[in-house]
Amino acid sequence: MMVKQISIFVENRAGQLLKVTDVLAAHQINMRALSLADTRDFGILRLIVDDADKAATALTEAGFVYSITPVLAVIIPDEPGSFSHILHVLADGGINIEYTYAFLSQSSDHACMIFRVENAEKATEVLQANGVELAMQQELYRQ
Repeated sequence: MMVKQISIFVENRAGQLLKVTDVLAAHQINMRALSLADTRDFGILRLIVDDADKAATALTEAGFVYSITPVLAVIIPDEPGSFSHILHVLADGGINIEYTYAFLSQSSDHACMIFRVENAEKATEVLQANGVELAMQQELYRQ
């Protein structure tokens, strides 16, 4: 139930994000979600794309430093309290969250939360035992 996330090292200076998006666009790779965390000198751009393997090849050819990280994609209703409910489920299960970000679905009746957790297998078990829906990579494009 894991989704491939691409984490790209980018320098924190003008035009660096543009270079990444130009490479993806040139290879017809569609971004579904992104998160950018920065420091003074560099940032980590985290992406969910329609074809992670194709993106990895394109980024390698363009000279980018990146990694592919397994993350969980959790489907939640787009309504108040949904995120809090998921956090309760994970906390009650003893799951530590390293980071999270979200995107809305095209149908707009639910959202997708991306979670990087300490123990993905345990998190998957805890979430599923509590009736929480997880998405596979290809399902993210039908959202």
